[in-house]
Amino acid sequence: MKFLAITLIVHGPHPITGETKSTTARFREVLDNAVLAEELGFDGFGVGERHERPFISSSPPVVLSHIAALTSRIRLFTAVTTLSLLDPVRAFEDYATLDHLSGGRLELIIGKGNGAAQAQLFHVTGEDQWERNREGYELFRKLWRADKVTWTGRYRPSLTGAETLPRPLQQPIRVWHGSATSTESVELAAKYGDPLFSANVTNPIEPYAELIAHYRERWAHHGHDPADALVGAGSAGYYGAKTSQEAITTYRPIFDARLAFFRKAGIDPVFHTLEDAIERGSILVGSPQQIIDKVHRYHERFGHEVMHLHADADGLTDERHRATLELFQSDIAPVLRKEIPSRPFPGAGGGAPPEEES
Repeated sequence: MKFLAITLIVHGPHPITGETKSTTARFREVLDNAVLAEELGFDGFGVGERHERPFISSSPPVVLSHIAALTSRIRLFTAVTTLSLLDPVRAFEDYATLDHLSGGRLELIIGKGNGAAQAQLFHVTGEDQWERNREGYELFRKLWRADKVTWTGRYRPSLTGAETLPRPLQQPIRVWHGSATSTESVELAAKYGDPLFSANVTNPIEPYAELIAHYRERWAHHGHDPADALVGAGSAGYYGAKTSQEAITTYRPIFDARLAFFRKAGIDPVFHTLEDAIERGSILVGSPQQIIDKVHRYHERFGHEVMHLHADADGLTDERHRATLELFQSDIAPVLRKEIPSRPFPGAGGGAPPEEES
């Protein structure tokens, strides 16, 4: 199994102290976490894309370019690139440039995105967002593969023999499809033989397992070898400690603060207690063996080879944040890497150590 650390770059009050960092300090924290992720041995680092409060992740190519300059090995992911909002040509130019600057370490996870405010900002409606995502991806896909493209669609001007520069370093880049609860992304991934990344954050395991099973069915329907299907999955939070009691005691104030935020925003949380979230949700809080066992339970349903953890401290002190990530890499990741095989990441940037790629 391979492991990503990701951030949506939430910019808001600290869940315990109420303090809000400056925008500059928050970006610096993201960069520091990316460097730490590489130092500790994570395979990838992902940056989300949102265009509304409380996020400041509106420009992932810029953030990832800075991370590329500070790192040398770790694979760089988008989480997700919101193609329903973007001009596919402009997105291609940005990411093809980043592919070169990172030495071929870029991987894209694409999706329609969510949020009413950002849809209004880009004049996207609930009725057309999936069609925009599909059309945008089909053009985006052509741009990575052809030096000159002729294309006609509904949502942007047509192209005739259009040349897009620079041409990417990876030929072609791998594109994952991010999926939460809808079959549209699943169908698009299966049709084109692309990997699927399940959000696996908000709900119990069942709806995500059903979507992944649907992906595998549609994958075979479109004539792809079932053995080639590739799945990644998220997690709703992580805090590992030597004992479950220590982990729960430390993480409870953070979880409770999150519940208070949801209630203030008028959102009814799916899990009303930390114990319920640990039992039925994807949150990973407990001892190393408990976390290993839980990942195995999810893998039995998903068959996933890649998993993400949140890169942000989420209310932990800097010392505890580093310590729990160190514990993950020393006591949890080696066991899961050994027990759940995964294919190497493509491209010049590597990802898996040599002994893993045999």
